[in-house]
Amino acid sequence: MSKNLIVFFSRAGENILNSVVQKLEVGNTEVAANFITEFVEADKFKVEMVNPYPETYGECTAKAKMDQGSNARPEIKNDMDISDYDVIYIGFPIYWDTMPMAMFTFLENHNWEGKIIKPFVTHEGSGFANSLDDLGKACAGATIKEGLAIHGADVRGYKFSIRRWVNKED
Repeated sequence: MSKNLIVFFSRAGENILNSVVQKLEVGNTEVAANFITEFVEADKFKVEMVNPYPETYGECTAKAKMDQGSNARPEIKNDMDISDYDVIYIGFPIYWDTMPMAMFTFLENHNWEGKIIKPFVTHEGSGFANSLDDLGKACAGATIKEGLAIHGADVRGYKFSIRRWVNKED
């Protein structure tokens, strides 16, 4: 029996949903991670930055773009040992065509050899963009399975699609 882990980055505060800025108490990717835990027994780990992105959408995207342009590796608040896990669901919002730079910080600090990764992302129209290539590079040695790209504005109604994806045999 495999041991499962959900690792995700998610940001509450102002987000764009169908081209409209809205304030969220729980970020879209965290909503998806919570749904996954309803369908698979898994531990959950939220990647959090020591200096989080600003709550306002415009300031957040500007900072995220600056971080990406400088190839930053923001310091994260905590870490965890992933060595006992076989299947790891990795989730994040798409920021400027890839994952937030804090995810690179987390992923590059671990050995992914022999792990099975099931990626899931939230986005507002870009799907996975370049994130799967970046995920493959950051998680060398892992087997990356078919992922799930969820339109962020729709995530709260995506529960049954998430269940189908979690239960899908690869």
